[in-house]
Amino acid sequence: MAALFELGARRAADAVRNGEQTAEALAEALLARCAASAINACISLEAERLRGERLGPLHGVPLALKDNIDTADFPTTAGTSALAAHRPKRNAPIVQHLLDAGAIVLGKTNLQELAYGPTNNNAAFGPARNPYDPTRIPGGSSGGSAAAVAARLAPAALGTDTGGSIRVPAALCGITSMRPTTLRWPQAGVVPLSHTRDTAGPMARDVADCALLDGVITGGPTEVAPAPLKGLRLGLPRGYFWEDLDVELAAILEATLARLREAGVVLVEGDVANVAALDAAAGFPIMLYETVIELERYLAEHETGLDFASLMAQVKSPSVKQALASLRGANAVSEATYREALTKHRPALQETYRRYFRERGVAAMVFPTTPLPAAKIGEDDTVMLNGVPVSTLSTFIRNLAPGIPGLTLPAGMTKAGLPVGIALDAPEKGDHELLAIGLALETVLPALAAPPA
Repeated sequence: MAALFELGARRAADAVRNGEQTAEALAEALLARCAASAINACISLEAERLRGERLGPLHGVPLALKDNIDTADFPTTAGTSALAAHRPKRNAPIVQHLLDAGAIVLGKTNLQELAYGPTNNNAAFGPARNPYDPTRIPGGSSGGSAAAVAARLAPAALGTDTGGSIRVPAALCGITSMRPTTLRWPQAGVVPLSHTRDTAGPMARDVADCALLDGVITGGPTEVAPAPLKGLRLGLPRGYFWEDLDVELAAILEATLARLREAGVVLVEGDVANVAALDAAAGFPIMLYETVIELERYLAEHETGLDFASLMAQVKSPSVKQALASLRGANAVSEATYREALTKHRPALQETYRRYFRERGVAAMVFPTTPLPAAKIGEDDTVMLNGVPVSTLSTFIRNLAPGIPGLTLPAGMTKAGLPVGIALDAPEKGDHELLAIGLALETVLPALAAPPA
């Protein structure tokens, strides 16, 4: 049998079910590995013990949870010291689904403070580090979950995604993740940013484990058959999504496209009309307006004794503090702008994607998850892209429109040993079809070596 820490979620469950391994031995091996790790992927550890219920599809599997997901047996800090002692009274529904399926909570993972940013440079609990290069970011905001899965500290994990927070870290850490269609996974019990855009999602080392977690959470199938590659039509939107890429990353992904063509995939070139302007009009105005309302509600419901102002006063990460300060005052998004974004621009963006998939006759679209590999820790505001300083936030999340299901897969490594991800977006509610495509593509993409121990 492979080393215990190499087992994915499905293989670990099989090992426990078949008597090859005990749940206790698996948990202890992972806890020991977590304790010895220097990448600061976790905020709290100590796996819950099994309670003797019937065997489920995740029986005995220790999973890591992003520390903005409510757990009754662990604090939920949202990555900020203001909530260090916050102990929710009940598990989030998504956590309860996992426990009911037999999973064990291994621990809670590091994240960007309040899940507000793409770097996971957390001044309250320390930065999470990329397992392939500890001087670099794992991506954010679900960076601890991605780092834990990549470093073999956990077989799989949950993250959350408002505008790229599952997919950015998965790409930068060389793992697989899925953003479900918004509202397909329950939103309750997660420290919120935007009810219009928030979702949790699975993070794993292969698509099959993402499908397993997705099925457990939604009550759907836990296994998905791969889609046939020959004749599979994927959209290739060269405009916007494939523009201004890191040169080495671009070369890796062009080689990926060649692999897909060789496998019989039909790549249909054509752009998503006006996507940049629509995304700008429908994205941040909604999230920035809803964040204050959502956080105020969560803090009050959980009787934390905090409101938004007192929470903001205790934020330690400069980039997050600056972003939150803009949510109130003269520069705040007005209600009129929010309403226009919600009722005009967002529906227009959604219809643009529907029309793209329908008119091109494609099952999904394929593009770089991020325009560049992992940045150095500390490059919170700007990062160099092809010799030009660009916004760290807007660059890393540029390609990751919210709402529709999205998947990212490892596509290769740079000469410096940094992972590169390739992304797929599918029509809304096409989650199973997207997983099926991911399973098929996984067979022609290179397997990444594990990061240094």
